[in-house]
Amino acid sequence: MHRGGIRTAVLGTVGLLLAACAQFPQPSAAGFQDNPPLGAGPEPTPQLPGEPAPPGPSGGAAAPAATSAAPSGPCVDPDPAVVATCLGTTGGVAVLPDGASALVAERRTGRLLQVAPGTAPVVVDTVAVEGSTDGGLLDVALSPTWLEDRLLYLYVTTPTDNRVVRLSPGDSPKPVLTGIPRGPSGNAGSLAFDATGDLLVATGAAGSTTASKDPASLAGKLLRVDLTGAAPADNPTPGSPVLAAGIDAPGGVCTDATTGTSWVTDRTATTDRLRTVVPGRGLGPEVWTWPDRPGVGGCAALGGRVAVALGTGSALYVLTTSPENAVIGDPEVLAKDSYGRLAGADVGPDGLVWVGTTNADGGTPVATDDRAVRIQPSGGAGGGSPA
Repeated sequence: MHRGGIRTAVLGTVGLLLAACAQFPQPSAAGFQDNPPLGAGPEPTPQLPGEPAPPGPSGGAAAPAATSAAPSGPCVDPDPAVVATCLGTTGGVAVLPDGASALVAERRTGRLLQVAPGTAPVVVDTVAVEGSTDGGLLDVALSPTWLEDRLLYLYVTTPTDNRVVRLSPGDSPKPVLTGIPRGPSGNAGSLAFDATGDLLVATGAAGSTTASKDPASLAGKLLRVDLTGAAPADNPTPGSPVLAAGIDAPGGVCTDATTGTSWVTDRTATTDRLRTVVPGRGLGPEVWTWPDRPGVGGCAALGGRVAVALGTGSALYVLTTSPENAVIGDPEVLAKDSYGRLAGADVGPDGLVWVGTTNADGGTPVATDDRAVRIQPSGGAGGGSPA
């Protein structure tokens, strides 16, 4: 494996209580829940923290204290669902297990930010990335044993490849899985831990029309590795990290901690789709498709429901599934055209779905973009079609 080509600049010592993308510690058995209306809070301009956050009640860092000053300035968004404003183009989102704050990746800058309502975003760390095309800091997940080790797993683009790296507090990133092809486009990637504690890695086709079908290439694949980057013994091909081929442009991969089911969203030349992951075998059939290709992004799953962020479709779809992983009824369509293009997604233990926007990257940004937003599923009907 290639080594080097990436480093981190640690900004302060912030011991955060974190939650992995699509990892939901102590989830509610009921899944997405109705919740009280979101309260408005001041949205100050993002700034670097001057001091580390004080210890929180769970041993990690507490969210920064909210300011009592009246909100003002160009980065204030009066919408109470908006958590953070004036961010760089976002990548992955991970909600902290108490549901009060989240970790947001900035794709081009390589910054990891802790965001919470009523507080300025706090820079947790900055990782060197190559973000000049569609690559950069693309996703973040936490070790399934994060209570003990506080390890972050990141999907990043370097000048030579796309790769998975492991980041521990105060240290530089260590390579876990390298050599994933990098191209002039098609560098999308997503991470989630499955129910067994192995890492699922969805990789883009790196601008190639053939790589996703090439068994020797790591591009356009769903990969599965352990915490060291080794292929688990029950992968389809012994010694290979490839779990399944045929991924075109992954939007996200996520795991439902209440059911153990993992899901993958993917954008193809003819349709966008949602598929299940079959443990030890690969990808299951399409369970939902979007023929209008609205740009499926990150997904978040809990309690048998799957939320999918849409980019050009500018909405959040929430799909209810059966124990056989079939979609039941129509999806709930939320925040249609309210926040523009949505990308990374995660869900907290209270059922609120947190998403990041990418309006400043090819969309139609407003003065406060890009933003982190909380969306509250509540029931409803929508379009799309079963596969």
